[in-house]
Amino acid sequence: MSTTDLPDQRVIEFDVRTDEMLVNMGPQHPSTHGVLRLLLRTDGEVVHEVTPHIGYLHRCAEKVGENISGPQWIPYTDRMDYLAAMNMNLGLSLTFEKLLGMEVPPKAMTLRLIICELGRIASHLMGMGAYGLDLGSFTPFLYAFREREVILDLFEEVCGARLTYSYVTIGGVTHDLPRHIPFPPGLATLTGHQPGVTIDWSDAVRIFLDWLDDRIREYHILLTRNSIFIQRTAGLGVLSADMAISHGCTGPVLRGSGVSFDLRRDGEPIYTRMYDGYQFDVSYAPFRPEDHVPREVVVGDNWCRFFVRMQEVCESIRLVRQGLDAYPQAEGGYRLPFRMTTRLPVGEAYLETEAPRGQMGFYIVGDGQPEPMRARAKSSSFCHLSVIPPLCAGVLLGDIPSIVGSLDVVMGEVDR
Repeated sequence: MSTTDLPDQRVIEFDVRTDEMLVNMGPQHPSTHGVLRLLLRTDGEVVHEVTPHIGYLHRCAEKVGENISGPQWIPYTDRMDYLAAMNMNLGLSLTFEKLLGMEVPPKAMTLRLIICELGRIASHLMGMGAYGLDLGSFTPFLYAFREREVILDLFEEVCGARLTYSYVTIGGVTHDLPRHIPFPPGLATLTGHQPGVTIDWSDAVRIFLDWLDDRIREYHILLTRNSIFIQRTAGLGVLSADMAISHGCTGPVLRGSGVSFDLRRDGEPIYTRMYDGYQFDVSYAPFRPEDHVPREVVVGDNWCRFFVRMQEVCESIRLVRQGLDAYPQAEGGYRLPFRMTTRLPVGEAYLETEAPRGQMGFYIVGDGQPEPMRARAKSSSFCHLSVIPPLCAGVLLGDIPSIVGSLDVVMGEVDR
């Protein structure tokens, strides 16, 4: 048969038919950021409906808290948001102090600020690296873990632990800052210092922060300004300010939608006084012209939520430096006495603090016993899961990790 007898391939049309499918994403999948199961109803590559299913990591932390004293419950909060355990310790400790009418000394507040803002940096670095990994970029993940490892080395020198610390406790903190420590080996490798020599803990933190300042520029080159990253995040998962408020979103998710609200500035006095006299800016969309926001970005999209966290790293660096400057002159001790047998007054207390993922609230009811009669926790990640269905309706299957990752949920504080 001659070539002229063949059908014209340019005019052949294919009728591609798709069937609706139910696809399980998780509960054991990296892009779900924990043991979260997403039930996807898809038609081809288009996702029509997403239903989050939780409860795979339930630890009964609230019910446990009703059967032990406050200091014994502190370690359980470490395991709620295990990437920001210091901030979890702080929220519970402040709630007990509010119920008891306890006012910690200035030195203890300064130590809490230094440690919790370092914890915020470590948490956001982890979120940045994992988000890059979700979108197919492996290098930022390695860089983020490299920097986070130095912070964990510094935490280990303070309290002896690297993940679950129980350092911030009722009445203050468990230990003062160590005066002389071996130069952290990871930091020595990064900065070219000689490992093993003795250095003051505060000086080691300053060296690390100076080094981290330059790395921020690298993160923006690798991810924030990367054209592929922008295509995967800008204009996707747009969460309006009204929807964010109605669904109870807080933290970077809320601020990425254009709402300037931060409990470190706008919270209750028992919490905000820890930041009295400190200078820091609340990052929220829309951003400043000097931030060079890509033109594809829409307020409330995945890119905005990511960029808020990147800016918060810089603000936390700024806060830690101010805390280190204030520490030598801070008055009082690092902790007020509080025993496990101390009886709680009859009454109730609720307090929210600004954790890296948003507002973390604790509710305590006392009835005259050392153990709370009721103990509850309100999780920001739990509220953020509620916006997944509307954000993911109508997107492509490959966009699900981008949207879920931008919310930066940790399932430990959801299944509590």
